[in-house]
Amino acid sequence: LILAPAFGIIDPVEKGWLIATMFFVSGITTLLQTAFGNRLPIVQGGTFSFLAPTFAICGMAALANAGWEVRMQHVQGAIIAGSLVEISVGASGIIGRLLRFVGPITIAPTIALIGLALFKFGAPEAGRHWPIGGLTILLIILFSQYLRQKHRTFELYPILLAIATAWIVSATLTTVGLFPEGHPSHTSLDNLKNAPWFRIPYPFQWGFPQFGAAAFIGMLAGYIASMVESIGDYYACARLSGAPTPDKHVINRGITFEGIGCLVAGIFGTGNGTTSYSENIGAIGLTRVGSRRVVQAGAVIMILLGMVSKFGALFTTIPQPIVGGMYCAMFGMITAVGLSNLQFVDLNSTRNLFILGFAFFMGLSVPEYFAQQPMQFEPAWVASILNTLGSTGMAVGAFTALALDNTIPGTDEERGLKAWGNH
Repeated sequence: LILAPAFGIIDPVEKGWLIATMFFVSGITTLLQTAFGNRLPIVQGGTFSFLAPTFAICGMAALANAGWEVRMQHVQGAIIAGSLVEISVGASGIIGRLLRFVGPITIAPTIALIGLALFKFGAPEAGRHWPIGGLTILLIILFSQYLRQKHRTFELYPILLAIATAWIVSATLTTVGLFPEGHPSHTSLDNLKNAPWFRIPYPFQWGFPQFGAAAFIGMLAGYIASMVESIGDYYACARLSGAPTPDKHVINRGITFEGIGCLVAGIFGTGNGTTSYSENIGAIGLTRVGSRRVVQAGAVIMILLGMVSKFGALFTTIPQPIVGGMYCAMFGMITAVGLSNLQFVDLNSTRNLFILGFAFFMGLSVPEYFAQQPMQFEPAWVASILNTLGSTGMAVGAFTALALDNTIPGTDEERGLKAWGNH
């Protein structure tokens, strides 16, 4: 639902195919990870870390007038190339040594800028019809914050319950004629009726991937954020499920198979990579069910659902104001998750405050500059790389914080490395 507008996918049936492909690939990668990777009960799925680089790739001048399949091919190429780097990092065992240079001061702006960069998709989408968009936001807040202690269902499925409720309200008001065809909150099942019952996703279904240095380098920032976040997920999942604390071999296998999962995603053309689902880990803590067999059964179900086109098409019937309301809550939460890493950092240090403030500001400001004045010089491929990196706020913020945090003098305690490592 987020990626389709960026790619330029208009046909609801094709949107449904993309959604179904994501389910199909998530099932495959979850089976691989739980059987051969870190062997923890973690579901694999799409990641927000790749959204900003994907939007930057789709917005490249060379793709301005291209069809959505061509944009997809360039994103596929970047994901496949990046996956080989992630596989190499995991298989070689250097991830532990690399993490010495990536601390909470780098991770905080990197993840927070993922959410902040997506602000244009929140209120503008919900504002197409505020009564329904606002209802969605209020329901998410009500279920996830006020009612979560009342019943476990609200703590497990606040987003799903809010979307379903707003969806039912829209469908009801459409049925009684208050939301006629053309209304932003009009709900129609035509997309569901027009979709075929079954369609099996297959490799390179949108065409053969296109590889480019600019797209590849831009996507690397997403891979860095994804890898660091996943390592934290491994420790949290092991703690909640009662598994032994992951050693370096478990982490290396996990990162290797996350890279393999991204390779599979690139081959099938999901438009996104795959990584561990933090929400799944929270569900383990609530349900006390930490069995790999349960997760593997869920993976098989995802594969089967991915072959049912009507299941994917069902999501395309959600009105945009509901989707916009969901964005407001979810993207804000992503930003907050990034900021939560600052709990380990000495925020009384002017060193840290300067690095964080500068990284955040540059991550928001530099993409605006590149949007107004993209670089044009020879060789064109170098200009393309700089334009892609400069247009990706997450990459700008990450590289800025990484460079300053590792060059400006500061103690490990001040930088939060000791507290972060013990978390």
